[in-house]
Amino acid sequence: MRRWTRLMVMAALACAVVALSGGRSLRASNGAQPPSLEFLGQAIVPTGTVFDGTVIGGLSSITYDPALDVFYSLSDDQSQLSPARFYTLRVDVSDGHLDNGDVQFLDVTTLLAPDGQPYALSSLDPEGLTLAKSGELIVTSEGIASRAIPAWVRRYAVDGSYRGDLTVPAAFDPTPVHGVRQNLAFEAAAVAPDGRHLFVGMEGALLQDGPAASLAGGSLSRILRYNLSAGKLDRQYVYGTDPVAEPPVPPTAFSVNGLVELLPFNTQFLLAMERSFSVGVPGTGNTIKLYWVGVPGADNVNGLDSIAGFGGRTATKSLLLDLRSLGIPLDNIEGMAIGPDLPDGRRSLILVSDNNFAASQFTQFLMFAIW
Repeated sequence: MRRWTRLMVMAALACAVVALSGGRSLRASNGAQPPSLEFLGQAIVPTGTVFDGTVIGGLSSITYDPALDVFYSLSDDQSQLSPARFYTLRVDVSDGHLDNGDVQFLDVTTLLAPDGQPYALSSLDPEGLTLAKSGELIVTSEGIASRAIPAWVRRYAVDGSYRGDLTVPAAFDPTPVHGVRQNLAFEAAAVAPDGRHLFVGMEGALLQDGPAASLAGGSLSRILRYNLSAGKLDRQYVYGTDPVAEPPVPPTAFSVNGLVELLPFNTQFLLAMERSFSVGVPGTGNTIKLYWVGVPGADNVNGLDSIAGFGGRTATKSLLLDLRSLGIPLDNIEGMAIGPDLPDGRRSLILVSDNNFAASQFTQFLMFAIW
């Protein structure tokens, strides 16, 4: 199996790894002004598409490597269809529009557990992926709370070999009354342009922090900030998600809303993505919203086991785009990354969906210009 090898020029290209530099300046990159977006098309990969002996699907996160002009996208397959893995792919933005055929899968890499072997069946739930300035990949698993399997944040080489763990506080350890909820833990992961800070987002509240999102109200999620230089968690912010967007049909059917992706522009301002899904809603049942998020003035709750009844200062957020306004069917979009320059000098923003390997869904790539 062919592997992409990182080049020795990484040191010289370190500034290029700052994914928000280069091309036309992003006005949000050094301050509080939110960016502008323009929709530039989509590409669909049908469910069941096979690459290198694996079924493409479950693409829950995506990150861009400017040194090689490729993306890495993590599958959330719990080693059920194939061992836990990520894909290397290229997105052709050369004509300034995204169409079917513009996404090319190049490689698939197996993630190895700390023992050097592929992850055992149902031993993890991989969700977040980001490329660090060091050239390492950082992967998150939201754990499997129903089996008391903890969530984790781990460092990886791009060949899939394990490099080490970043500490996750005991407040996140799953028990029947404490810690992460099933399927509502570490969904988002992204390194800030300074290369020193990693942001990891919880999809919803810890059990001891309050309820999950519902039609009646949102959820108190946590955004964790790691200092990668020191190798430790230094801040946690409270982020309030929206309520579930649409009532399910019937009313007792499944619904969810949560924080599924973060994209920091610096250590103070981030782009956040929330995804709501309700069974039985006409169309795909998905509502995807992008928010501009600020943490200046937000309380640091690092070290608190519980934030139940939190009355302090949360991260601020303002709606940037409700993707329903695009007028196209939306799959379960969960990944987001700044990509290469577009022909007009603006940057590309690529979104990808987790199709849940379901025949009724599809792997969807969306492209925007961002400036």
